[in-house]
Amino acid sequence: MRYRKLGRTGLDISEVSIGTEWLEKKSPKEITTVLSKAIEYGVNYFDIIFNMPEYLKKISKAIEGKRDKIILSHHLGSYYKDNKYMKTRSVKKCEEAFNQYLEIMKIDFVDLLFVHFVMNEKQYEECLIPNGVLDLALRLKEEGKARFIALSTHDANVAIQAAKSGKIDVIMIQINMTSNAMPHRQEMLATCAQNNVGIIAMKPFAGGTLLQSNSKVNIGGYKIGGYRSEGKEFKKRLIPEGITSVKCLHYILSQIGVSTAVPGVANIEELDDCMTYFTASDEEKDYSKVLKEFDEYITGVCIYCNHCQPCPVDIDIGPLFRLYDLAQIEKTEKIAKQYQQMKTKASDCIECGDCEERCPFEVSIIKTMKEVATFFE
Repeated sequence: MRYRKLGRTGLDISEVSIGTEWLEKKSPKEITTVLSKAIEYGVNYFDIIFNMPEYLKKISKAIEGKRDKIILSHHLGSYYKDNKYMKTRSVKKCEEAFNQYLEIMKIDFVDLLFVHFVMNEKQYEECLIPNGVLDLALRLKEEGKARFIALSTHDANVAIQAAKSGKIDVIMIQINMTSNAMPHRQEMLATCAQNNVGIIAMKPFAGGTLLQSNSKVNIGGYKIGGYRSEGKEFKKRLIPEGITSVKCLHYILSQIGVSTAVPGVANIEELDDCMTYFTASDEEKDYSKVLKEFDEYITGVCIYCNHCQPCPVDIDIGPLFRLYDLAQIEKTEKIAKQYQQMKTKASDCIECGDCEERCPFEVSIIKTMKEVATFFE
């Protein structure tokens, strides 16, 4: 397992974490088996979205004695009726569910306290009203019952506003190949990076549809984990061959500012499949051809896939360009030092053009190399 900092929280979070929603109907034994194996792999973040008492009891039993090894979350607004999930913005119900969560889980605090599923800007404004859900979250933090405040959304504009607010430490949002061209996504990633807001990427497989090779699926709606463009209809898209969980995870973890990807797993087999990411070869991780065939990319923009390699002077082009893109957001001493520590730098480019011939995204690599050299050197 590898770990990354979760924004300004300072928490070290596993690059691949686990969503627990698909475990809801499982037996206590099955849940314990999956979560115990995940912890053995080094997974330390489990997103617990459902707050039904019977379900929480099973989760609590599964992690008993392991609290110090994991990062726990609670979603304010995830409620229940007749032991079924429902969403609420009632502060009273939110606090009731939260206190019950602490009691059932046998803990005194949560690490991440989410304002749950803010669908659009109107709902975001509703969360900001005095004595509303965000105020409740901040109060619970002051009381020592939550360490950091988070927000989950499918809307890039909501994420941008939340990141700029200074009140939100972590944002959970869908990031996957289907949302590569989501409006304002790059701005959202940049804004989070600028404000040191951690990003948790949910829906890494677009609700599983990305793993359905040669199937036609609807792209563009929340149900399949894509994005919704207001006023536009769903699009039918043929999922190309060659998409794997490894490629999906590598694509996500290559995006600026992303700390962890959170696939939902229903059993040991699905967990094991996700964990193959850490032993996969560079070839197995290479998502460039799949993304191009999927036709959800922007020509001329480096996606850090390193399909341009090998470089005759050993410039590590993808990571170098990623560092440059990060520095465009905010040039820090840390980024400058990372560049200086690279064995070969942009100024070492001999302009042979081999990389541009290989690049599947028509990036002007030689021109960008000159920009990088001027910027850092």
